[in-house]
This record gives sequence, structure tokens and C-alpha cells, in this order.
Amino acid sequence: MGLLIKNGNIISATNEYKADILVIDEKIAEIGIDLPEEGHEVVDATGHYVFPGGVDEHVHMGSFATLSFETSHAALVGGTTTIVDFAPQFEGMGILDSVKKHDDERAKGKASCDYSYHAMVMDKSDKLLDEIPKLVDGGITTLKFFMAYKYTPFMVEDDLIFRSMQIAKDYGITIMVHAENGDMVYTLQNQLYSEGKIEPIYHARSRPPIVEDEATQRAIYLAELADCPLFVVHVSSKGAMMNIKNAYDRGLPIYGETCTHYLTLDESYLAKPDFEGAKYVCSPALRTKDHLEALWDGIEKEYLVAVGSDHAAVDGGFERKKDGIDNFAKIPNGSPGIQDRLTMLWSQGVAKGKISRQRFVEIACTNPAKVSGIYPQKGAIAPGSDADIVIFDPDYRGVIKFEDSYEGTDYAAYEGFERIGRFDKVYLRGKLVAEKGKLVSEKGKGKYIRPKPYAFAYDEYTNYKNE
Repeated sequence: MGLLIKNGNIISATNEYKADILVIDEKIAEIGIDLPEEGHEVVDATGHYVFPGGVDEHVHMGSFATLSFETSHAALVGGTTTIVDFAPQFEGMGILDSVKKHDDERAKGKASCDYSYHAMVMDKSDKLLDEIPKLVDGGITTLKFFMAYKYTPFMVEDDLIFRSMQIAKDYGITIMVHAENGDMVYTLQNQLYSEGKIEPIYHARSRPPIVEDEATQRAIYLAELADCPLFVVHVSSKGAMMNIKNAYDRGLPIYGETCTHYLTLDESYLAKPDFEGAKYVCSPALRTKDHLEALWDGIEKEYLVAVGSDHAAVDGGFERKKDGIDNFAKIPNGSPGIQDRLTMLWSQGVAKGKISRQRFVEIACTNPAKVSGIYPQKGAIAPGSDADIVIFDPDYRGVIKFEDSYEGTDYAAYEGFERIGRFDKVYLRGKLVAEKGKLVSEKGKGKYIRPKPYAFAYDEYTNYKNE
């Protein structure tokens, strides 16, 4: 017996059509018109949109003192069926051993949605260069480098990034960067604090757009010199976005993503009274509205290729944020968002005419899977793909409320925003896991998805090399 979803308006990254979907043994077996019902569970999706389960390529589950995979069911409720976590490198351990430790301690038996990994470089020794050739066989096909957070284990100097790029390109490993100038940020933080400027709004003042613009261009230069594809994560400024666009227009395999909050929240949220602004401290910082408008334009014009949540629900929530009540630089970075990513993109993007339904699927489902090396197993409604399917009711109207949150923290970042449409049913590998905003499945049944090398950032690399 299979699952037959009938009469839905299927949305892909390229088109929209009415058809039935037959699911057998966790996979999409067939797509067609008037498929036979006999012997199958039948779900009528008349009047609803049907699209792939969301893929969130940018989450932090258990790193940066954030809540771990125990709360990953929040993704399912919000229509996201697969997340790609940034696994931290532990002191004294290599990348592969660190990812295994992270997986064993924080994900196995706890993840409710399916998941994969990017690796974060936090050991700045040359041992990394010897390990890079072994990463793909160990299941790691993306490496993230931080250009920010000076005097912490995160910030990596340009020479190691450059030398890593030179090696990674030969194995199809995607290099990702957090692009902020760590020296500029550190200096501004100390200057502002010395002037008695301690409130959350000064988080934005210490990380103005120029620190992101400069680091993004520098990373592009490193990648160009190393002859290596590059993916810039959480782009928040129009200058950084245009640097990526201009590099791509020159024929370089340079790509970037933005995140939900950079499209919908502006820096005024950091100025909320009674320290409420601390809830919105993340890096890069929230920008002024002109940057938000530019990013929407860039998403529509394909200057940026994906939208992640950068979900980082700080363990301890707002109370933990108060660690920085006397110094904005000590406010723990991160904000929840894994549950409301798709809702915000549809309500603020599709429903307001900023992007098409096809572009919504492309930036929220298909491209994130491609970037992460897990397409077409994820991010597609196609025969042979995992049966991760969302049935979406476009007529629902409501408001995002903390009381509906499954994220495990004590506030909702998008509290009060209009909710246009609702995930009527969410299927993970053919099993109903969420319905009408409620979890209906057992927790902890998510599976690890092994990524493949030579992913999205390498799509045009061969053509670039042959020019």
C-alpha cells in the first residue's frame, strides 16, 4: 500500500502543474494524471499547492551554546523536512572526528527531521591541509571558515583559507565563508564600549555594512587566486551582495545566500527597550530597510541563490542573552527561526509579489539541497526522490505567535508577523509528521543524509576553467 496525493497544484523551481503523486517505500514512485487509487491511502489536495519539503542549509544545532537536535521537530512543523547543520571542530580533534562526536552526542536518536552536515574550521593549524583530501570519503563536502570573531577559536587567517581553497577544489569540496572583517569589528567594539555605549543597538554600529562588504570582496579575491568556487553565507548587505554578483558576472563561480531575518527584520529591532533588542543580536547584524529591499531584489534577480534560517536558538533564551546586559559585545549571538522560515518567505515574499511561487521553491527547497550536495534526494518532487512533500493551504490567515512555537526557546523572532497560508500536511519520506501547524509524529526519527561533492558551486566551474 502506498500514499497517493491527488489533484494538487505541484510547484517546482521551474514550473507549476496539476498532477497526482504516488509514494511507495519512502520514495516518490510516480507522478501523473488520474493515477489509480486502489490499494493506496488517498489524500485529496484539491485547491492546495504541493511542493518539496523545505531544505534549510544553514542551522546551528548544539554549537555556539545553542539548543541541540532535540528541538529539530520545529523544522517539520514549519514545512522544512531536512536541515544542514554546521558541525563545530572540537579542540585537539580533526574535522572528521569532530563531526562524528557532534553527531553521536547531539543528533543520533534526537533529530526529528532528516539532516546533513557542513564542517566548521576551528583548528587553525596546518593539520587541516592534510585532512582535506580525506573529507569526502568521510562524508564532509563543505568547509566553513570564519573571517570574524577575533581572539576566539573561530577566526581563521587568510593564508589558511587560501591554502585550503587550493586543495579543496581538487576534491569538489565547497568552501563557505562567514565574511566580516574581524579586525575592524574588534576595534569598533572596544571603542564603543569605552565610550559607554553598551546597548544592543551598538552591536549593529560595531558591525556596519562595510565590514561585510570588505571581507566578502577579500574572500572573492582569495577564491579567484586559488581558482576555487566559493559560497558566501548569510549575506546581509547590498554591498556584499553586489560584490558576489559582480564576481559572477566576470565568470567566477562565486555564490551566496541570505537569511530570513535579513529580508524581514531591520536594525530598529536591536533598539527595542528593556534590553529586548538583545533577542535580535546575530552576526552579521540586522541592517537598515534599504538593505532589506536590495536583498529582496537580489533574490528575485538571482544574485543570491538560497535563503537559510541561520537558526541559532541560544540555550537559555532571553535570560541567557542578559549575559551581555552591560556590554553588547558579550550578548550571545543567535536567534531562533527554523520553524518560521518558509512562512516568512511565503507571507513576505510570494504573497506580496516580491518573488514567484517557483522562486520560493527554488530558494527554500531546491537550491539549498543542491548547495549542500543532497539533491535530488532532497529538494525535489520527482520519481526517485525522497517523499518529502508539503501540502500548503494558501487561503489560511493568521499571526505568528510564540505560543505556537516548537523551537524550545522563550521567544519567537517573528512574533506578530502576518501568516499567509499554512502547511496543511507535511510528509517526511512519505510519513505524515505535521498537520495544520501541529506535530503529529514521534520525535527522533530523522535520518542522516550523506552529501556528495562537486555540488552547486561547482556547476559552472568546468565552463569557467575551459574559457
